[in-house]
Amino acid sequence: MNRIEKSRVTFKKLFGDGESATSATDPDFQDLLSRFIFGEVFYQGNLEDKQRELITLVVLATNQTLPQLKAHAHAALNVGLTPIEIKEAIYQCAPYLGFPKTLNAIEEINEVFTDRNIALPLESQKQVEEENRLDKGLSVQVEIFGEVIKKNRENAPSNQKHIQDYLSAFCFGDFYTRGGLDLKMRELLTLCMISALGGADSQVKAHVQGNLNVGNDKDTIISAITHCLPYIGFPRTLNALNCVNNIIPE
Repeated sequence: MNRIEKSRVTFKKLFGDGESATSATDPDFQDLLSRFIFGEVFYQGNLEDKQRELITLVVLATNQTLPQLKAHAHAALNVGLTPIEIKEAIYQCAPYLGFPKTLNAIEEINEVFTDRNIALPLESQKQVEEENRLDKGLSVQVEIFGEVIKKNRENAPSNQKHIQDYLSAFCFGDFYTRGGLDLKMRELLTLCMISALGGADSQVKAHVQGNLNVGNDKDTIISAITHCLPYIGFPRTLNALNCVNNIIPE
C-alpha cells in the first residue's frame, strides 16, 4: 500500500466511516494531516495500535487540545483499549501536567465513556495505602532510576526535602503503583508527556534512562517520540531525540 491507501485504512480503523470536519472546509490540509499521521507515522517503528493511541491521548492532554482528545478517546476504544487503560493513562498525566489540565482531560474522557454507555466510576486501581505510599513509591523510583534516587534524597537541602518526599509518595507511590497499566507503559507515557511539554531536557534524559532500565529499548523509545511528532512538532521532537542520543549513543 502507498501512504494514501494506508491513511484510509488507519483512519477507518480508528474513527470508522466518519470524516473530519476539515475535509469539507480545508481538504488540502486534511490530506496533509491524514497522509502524514495515518499513512506514514502510524507505520513507523515497532509500536502496536493500542500503544500509539495511549501515547496520542497523553500528548493531546499535555497540549490541552481537547476536541482531538475526545476523538482519540473514541479511537482508543475502537482499537481495543479498555476504559481502565485509557483512564489510567490520563491519571498518569497529573504529576507532570498538574491537576487542572488533567481534570480537563478527564472530563473529555468521561463524556466519551458516557456516550459509549460505559458506567462510571470505573473499578479502583489503587494499590497503596496512606501508611505505605512513600515506601512503595520509593521502591518504584529505585526500580526505574537506580540507587541514585536515595543519594538525591540524602543530598537535598533541608528546605527542599519535602519535594523529594512528594516525588516518592505522590508521583511514584500514588500513580506508578496503580493497576491498569504496567510499569513499562507508564514510563513510556511519561517520557512522551515530558517531551511534549518542552523545556525539560534534564527530565527527558532521566526518563530515557528510566525507560531503558524497565525494558523499553532505543527502538521503542524512538518509535514513541516519532509518534509524538505530528502532535508536538519538529522542534520538541528533535530536542527529545537529542536527549535520547545523549543517553544512548548510536
